[in-house]
Amino acid sequence: MAEWCWRLLIVFAAVLALAYLARKLSTVTIPISIALLGAALMAPLVNWMQRLGVPRAIGVFVALIGALGLLAGIMTFVVEQFVTGVPQLSDEFKTSVHQIQDWLINGPMHLSNEQIRNAGDTIVKTIESNKDALTNGALTTATVIGEFFTGAFLTLFILIFFLYGGDQIWEFITRIIPTVHRAKVREAGRLGFGTLTGFVRATVMVAAVDAVGIGSGLAILSVPLALPLASLVFIGAFIPIIGSFIAGSVAVFIALMTKGVVTALIVLGITIAVMQLEGHVLQPLLMGRAVRIHPLAVVLAIAAGVVLAGLAGGLLAVPFVAVLNTAIRSLLADSPQELYQELHTGDPDSPMFHADPDDPDESRYRVAAPVDGSDDHQTESRE
Repeated sequence: MAEWCWRLLIVFAAVLALAYLARKLSTVTIPISIALLGAALMAPLVNWMQRLGVPRAIGVFVALIGALGLLAGIMTFVVEQFVTGVPQLSDEFKTSVHQIQDWLINGPMHLSNEQIRNAGDTIVKTIESNKDALTNGALTTATVIGEFFTGAFLTLFILIFFLYGGDQIWEFITRIIPTVHRAKVREAGRLGFGTLTGFVRATVMVAAVDAVGIGSGLAILSVPLALPLASLVFIGAFIPIIGSFIAGSVAVFIALMTKGVVTALIVLGITIAVMQLEGHVLQPLLMGRAVRIHPLAVVLAIAAGVVLAGLAGGLLAVPFVAVLNTAIRSLLADSPQELYQELHTGDPDSPMFHADPDDPDESRYRVAAPVDGSDDHQTESRE
């Protein structure tokens, strides 16, 4: 036990030091992580164009220009819809607040106008007391915007080199590994990146279906900001379980405050139906065995990522665990290629982790009778 404890303490100290450095250098580590996700998403397209005879540099340029153009177009359209819908949302929100005030005064609670006015004064005083904090936040907006563009430029720069020569970068990094284990570590890294590619591609498809399903329902019900809410659902889907729940809750809240209880209940039903479709049909179909992780591992990874690195940690936790899962299993396997075939050709609908109860072992409860004992002892042992 003592030997295991001091070894684990050293491992824990090393992991803690790496986590501290990653958090301290978040301006660098977060762009690297996002660039790695982008490379996993666009690498198949670049490789496909290279197989068709297109030079890899041109393929990288075409993939990046197409992705940036698509992203810019979508963001521009979403921002325009948001700016157009905010006045309507504000008017309907004020109307809902007045209706709530009327219900509080004339409804079952029979609150007085003075009580409602006091509640409003309390809200105003709270805002005034936090005015300094709000002002400071406004003053730091320029700094935040500067950091955002710096991170975006660094992410784009890293992504270019990941797409153009990611294999050479990985081989250079793994030169530190002893020669005996170098080939196995490199193969584990390639299999892990393959898992990341499948994870990102499947997540984008699932997020698109979620956004289209919930956004269409919001548009049909004439809920304000339907397109921005659909975009929020798309982004939230990248954080499994928790992200979709939070984005759906925001949509239900806005529907409640602008269209009433009935519309909010319909939006809630649409959100639950889309989430059920995602969990029971899309994820088993699109995410093969290579990228499926136990739900307990997903929840714990997201919780740990949020505690350690905030929203970025929650976003990157699950793909990080998926890559580690495949890489470690590859390192432990006798033949990484057999493991790859097992992960990618197995039935996606079959569970990776079975939850069948353990069969009781009756031999655990049997007490052997003494060899030279009396009949009374044998009787007691049999009992």
